[in-house]
Amino acid sequence: MAENFTVSLSKIIQEISLNIVSMPCNPDEVLISSKDVNRPGLELNGFFKYYDTTRIIIIGNAETAFLNDCTAERRTEVLNKIFSAKPPAVIIARNLTPAPELLAATKQYQIPVLETSDTTSSLVAALVAYLNEELAPRVTRHGVLVEVYGEGILLVGDSGVGKSETAVELIKRGHRLVADDAVEIRRVSVETLIGQAPENIRHFIELRGIGIINARRIFGMGAVKMSEKLDMIINLELWDNQKIYDRMGLDNEYTELLGVKVPVLTIPVKPGRNLAVIIEVAAMNNRQKKMGYNGAQELLKHLGMDPDMMKQKATKLDLSF
Repeated sequence: MAENFTVSLSKIIQEISLNIVSMPCNPDEVLISSKDVNRPGLELNGFFKYYDTTRIIIIGNAETAFLNDCTAERRTEVLNKIFSAKPPAVIIARNLTPAPELLAATKQYQIPVLETSDTTSSLVAALVAYLNEELAPRVTRHGVLVEVYGEGILLVGDSGVGKSETAVELIKRGHRLVADDAVEIRRVSVETLIGQAPENIRHFIELRGIGIINARRIFGMGAVKMSEKLDMIINLELWDNQKIYDRMGLDNEYTELLGVKVPVLTIPVKPGRNLAVIIEVAAMNNRQKKMGYNGAQELLKHLGMDPDMMKQKATKLDLSF
């Protein structure tokens, strides 16, 4: 069963820089669960069939002008009907002066009233973007998330295989750490995953034999990043002489996280392999593939191979991490 997430009104006020007009309740206790907002044009005309009371109401120029054209009795009637359904809050854009009947109705039904100088479109865009991130479906996975040449790489594998040590080497080579050990992954759109560290372990790395270190304190602010898009997963596993590893790169392996396909590479680990350099090349190669170039395909063309041999096969992996 999918978990429903919420965000408090106080966090929204802080993030969007809203001003409080009226706050009859504790904003920490007002929880928003809908990623959508409501510009109540239909409701102001008396149509309530699809009125979603979980959405924040936005009042802009059009709504204000419509209310100003109504009689005081009509404004009282329709606004009482809107706010008696207990929407979580109402935000007034452009610092417009709210109708007295709106303030009276929100006071009667204990609805918070906020305002901003932003235009209605800017307000809606900023609010929806923030709600999409805060209320996004999410999972937590064991691994290390790093940014390498602008690509978000999630390193996974058995405990002790060298994920954290590889992350430190990547940091020393100028790349950035996002999360170590636990990575919180959110689906912010139908095809985009964003990874970040839980706040209580952010910037910390565990290195066996040394202990816990703070990457930001040791390597500086340029060595860490708060969040990063997840572009690829690299599965580190101990070298198995009985296993045949892909040497051409024609076949595509992927896994699904929150319904989004993510490319997967399996890199065998043994003494003498420079994992940091290999991951750097993997990141650049993944970017080239996204841009439509595949080195293995070009090589086969140069060798005059049958085009049918170049057909790529997509294989879904079930990674346990």
